Amino acid sequence: MHLDSPAPAFTALPQDYARYTADDQWVWRILFERQMQVLPTAASRRFLEGLPRIHFQAGCIPDFAATNPLLEQATGWNLVAVPGIVDDRTFFALLAVRRFPATTWLRTPAQLDYLEEPDMFHDVFAHVPLLTDPFFADFLQAVGILALRHLHDPYAVELLSRLYWFTVEFGLITEAGALRIYGAGILSSAGETRYCLSDGAARRPFDVAHILATPYVKDRMQDVYFVIDSYEQLVASVPALEAELLRLLAAQSAELTQARA
Repeated sequence: MHLDSPAPAFTALPQDYARYTADDQWVWRILFERQMQVLPTAASRRFLEGLPRIHFQAGCIPDFAATNPLLEQATGWNLVAVPGIVDDRTFFALLAVRRFPATTWLRTPAQLDYLEEPDMFHDVFAHVPLLTDPFFADFLQAVGILALRHLHDPYAVELLSRLYWFTVEFGLITEAGALRIYGAGILSSAGETRYCLSDGAARRPFDVAHILATPYVKDRMQDVYFVIDSYEQLVASVPALEAELLRLLAAQSAELTQARA
């Protein structure tokens, strides 16, 4: 997908790989091995194929200097080290030029099961393997470009955040007749991996209008998960996404105008 987009005004940080301690390497290994006990029968095939393609393994924390040439060759994406959560403009501007912002710090051994702010295991293990898929890579860039056009409008940012949440973070996919996980928020969570595929989880077919109308939650399991048929479907949905976004923004503007009258 060839899309014009501005370069972000952002200076990348060094990963400083030498600073990782034995405890950091232990945490990465434990989290990696724990998830890989369940993901071979739960995760999307494209995710599982992406892990060895970028040389991710339990034995060592990924080195961005080694990962980026592999990602670049696959889909033109690169990892960019950031200190933590970045502002919306920086985040979407990086996506728009195929740069994925990733933290470089790992949770402590005491935080294995819960962490409020995403760490490197979430950002890198759960997100990066799927960036080797060309359709998913195109979709993520398209979301970044679309968001940059509407950053002046908080309502638009909220709507696009819902789309990102229910696809990139908590999306499910049907593959060969079976339900599989591709959302990074699930892939990095042992509890949500089990829950989202269980009989107790509510699931709906992927639908842009429905997703934009659905608020999400951060502090518990999701109330609903949306299921795509393919990554091609995500890319094909972008025109409908933009049309629905513009419709909702126009409707909100009309309501505000009427309220002031």
